Amino acid sequence: MNSNLIWILAAFVVYMAMMIAIGARYMKRTSNSEDYFLGGRGLSGWVAALSAQASDMSGWLLMGLPGAVYAMGTGQAWIAIGLFIGTVCNWIFISGRLRRYTIRANNSLTLPEYFENRFHDKKRILLCISSIVIVIFFLVYTASALAAGGMLFHAVAGVDYTVALTVGAIVILAYTFMGGFMAVCVTDFIQGTLMLIALLTVPVLAYLGISGGSLTEVLDMSGVAGGNASFLNLFENEGQPYGVIGIVSQLAWGFGYCGMPHILTRFMAVKSQKELNKSKGIAIIWVALSLTFACVIGVVGRAYLYPTILGSVGADSTENVFINMITQLFTVDYKLPFIAGIFLCGILAAIMSTADSQLLVTASSVSEDIYKGIVNKKADDKKVLTISRITVVVVAVIAYLIALNPNNSIMGLVSNAWAGFGSAFGPLVLLSLFWKRTNMPGAVAGIVSGGLLVLVWDYVPLMENADGAMVSIGTATGIYSLLVGFFVSLICIVAVSLCTKAPDAEIVKEFEDVANNKIEL
Repeated sequence: MNSNLIWILAAFVVYMAMMIAIGARYMKRTSNSEDYFLGGRGLSGWVAALSAQASDMSGWLLMGLPGAVYAMGTGQAWIAIGLFIGTVCNWIFISGRLRRYTIRANNSLTLPEYFENRFHDKKRILLCISSIVIVIFFLVYTASALAAGGMLFHAVAGVDYTVALTVGAIVILAYTFMGGFMAVCVTDFIQGTLMLIALLTVPVLAYLGISGGSLTEVLDMSGVAGGNASFLNLFENEGQPYGVIGIVSQLAWGFGYCGMPHILTRFMAVKSQKELNKSKGIAIIWVALSLTFACVIGVVGRAYLYPTILGSVGADSTENVFINMITQLFTVDYKLPFIAGIFLCGILAAIMSTADSQLLVTASSVSEDIYKGIVNKKADDKKVLTISRITVVVVAVIAYLIALNPNNSIMGLVSNAWAGFGSAFGPLVLLSLFWKRTNMPGAVAGIVSGGLLVLVWDYVPLMENADGAMVSIGTATGIYSLLVGFFVSLICIVAVSLCTKAPDAEIVKEFEDVANNKIEL
């Protein structure tokens, strides 16, 4: 083992020990289910903002997106543009109203519980359906985070992928299991800060270190499709004009925000409206900088790492571009291997900050919504807390098994899970907050139609490709399932709500209290 690797691994050990210590600290402060799932609604503005965005972006931000830009050009940045628009709309229009409504709706702790209380679902149909959706799609989402962790450790240390995957999964599981929501949010705050520092620093230093010519000259030498002009053109992709379907499908990623349980719970947990207002500005600035520099990494990395061409035979995956940039910068150019380890922990931070949130939301759905809500309605907080921690372990193990395939694409796994949540929950969250005519049958129709459409669109082989092989509709058409699923769900909610009985006076009164801000915050 060389000295560079020893220093890098030392940084990883220090970082992971700190995360576990935070989990242990907050375990002592977690006495009931509200503490475990929402931290007692006590988040400050800074922690809420960075926690929401860090848990949102995942390894996709530092591996998936830069890898896509590296391979295909800046046309892939339309995803970032869509996500930025979605983030801004989510914080401005959804955050405050959702926080008020969850308080008015019997102090709802989880998104399924909010749906149940919002529509006075005495039969708990919404609770059951939405919890099942969360478990299905978060298994895929958590698997993407664990796979990213395995790829990181494998690329850095040359450790077998399975061993690397196991180490990352154990650390994430440890502090989520112990500390619950506050441990997750505090670690996310630290991780969000580290991610931003890494994103801002590395591409600037790499740009200064490009050798053999200017950025555009080296891009041409690296063999980018269509030359540097095409590579740097937002309206071209892999040297070809970017079609309307491709651009709109990428922008559609923004629709997903209003249906993401792990982001929405941050809005529910902020301690006051004043802190929430502070969070908005912080979060929007963070995400603007992060998405911009993630795309810059793909462009600069293409030139800085040349003559190495990632994705070619014998080379690393294109999704490892940021890892390779950090390693070369701080172990070869600047000879600061411990700093390399710290910045590589920024990638680990992105991975961990999403996986922990997903584990926690899934645990809350199983223990609070399914177990206490349906199976054992008289369960006390101690029992619910125990079930939650058991669920965290079980979900982590299943996600680990899904992630065992080293050929899984981080971008592909995230894309499918993002579409599932955005289609199943996004339209319902919007209409439940802003359209008082929305009723329970409409809500059920929206969740079921949106979730099922994504599963069929992405996974069921119903069409033939040019080679005669059967593939999914999404693969055959190139249309992102979220773009279709979101509007199918929206239409189903409106149509079924209008065709069935209007909400009763009590539900309308609750809606108007929230709309007119008559809630004690």
